[in-house]
Amino acid sequence: MSFDLQDLRQAVKAHGRVTRVVIAAIRGSSPREVGAAMLVWQDGQSGTIGGGALEFEAAEAARKQEQKSVLGTHALGPDLGQCCGGSVTLVSEVYTTADLNRLDADIILRPAGSTAAKAQPLSVSRIVAQARNQGQRPEAQLVDGWLIEPVHQPQTDLWIWGAGHVGRALVDVLSPLPDLAITWVDTAPERFPDEIPAGVTMLPAADPALLAAHAPADAQHLILTYSHNLDLALCHALLSRGFTFAGLIGSATKWARFRSRLAGLGHSAAEIARITCPIGDPALGKHPQMIAVGVAAQLLQRENYNTIREDRRA
Repeated sequence: MSFDLQDLRQAVKAHGRVTRVVIAAIRGSSPREVGAAMLVWQDGQSGTIGGGALEFEAAEAARKQEQKSVLGTHALGPDLGQCCGGSVTLVSEVYTTADLNRLDADIILRPAGSTAAKAQPLSVSRIVAQARNQGQRPEAQLVDGWLIEPVHQPQTDLWIWGAGHVGRALVDVLSPLPDLAITWVDTAPERFPDEIPAGVTMLPAADPALLAAHAPADAQHLILTYSHNLDLALCHALLSRGFTFAGLIGSATKWARFRSRLAGLGHSAAEIARITCPIGDPALGKHPQMIAVGVAAQLLQRENYNTIREDRRA
């Protein structure tokens, strides 16, 4: 889990005063993990710390909060009547525009609550130094009264080729996933909807296949354009570029033809087999949203999507 600074900036810009409530520590069973967070303002909220009663009580307290930072532990059973047998430590912090100007590091460190030591503990310095020396991001954690959270950064590049009905459904389903940096490509600006979700980069190009060379070599791709010829050109370009996953929408018949034509373009059978076709779950049906749900499930089941299963949005 990580600190979604972009979401916090947007919330403060829209609502002025925003309180961020984050799970700092847990004991026993908990509805969410350490680092799960929500943003609360006077007449609304976003994100979730889970737990129903826990979230409701925390949101109500956040709206009345006067202190800059509050640390509190809640026994989920005795205090809130929840089935979880554990306890959750929450940190609630009030943010305004002035506060955001100080949040410019890749790891956010600060005392949690009003009684925490103002001087950074040596234990916190050691954890951060070790993580940076190893080229890693520290886990969100509460250490000696200080809260450590890495700033959220999408970890996976996903390119979606095609802005038709299925492409739009896929973007709707996948764009909320916090670890995805989505690039959305089609042949002209008018192919895209008027509203593009936050975090999605719209990229119109008269010849999309030429863009494949500019995609990261470890990116993942979903190919679902309006043209079989364009789909084929993209498969050819991506096989030449490299990728960690490439999925093509289509039938078994379409894929048989593509395999033959890609072989004729010089690709080996082993290389061609790296492309997944068809994508999704045919049992779900052919409605665009059904296809999108099936494709999303297929991506989430891949080993390198394990971290996406944790909602990192604050």
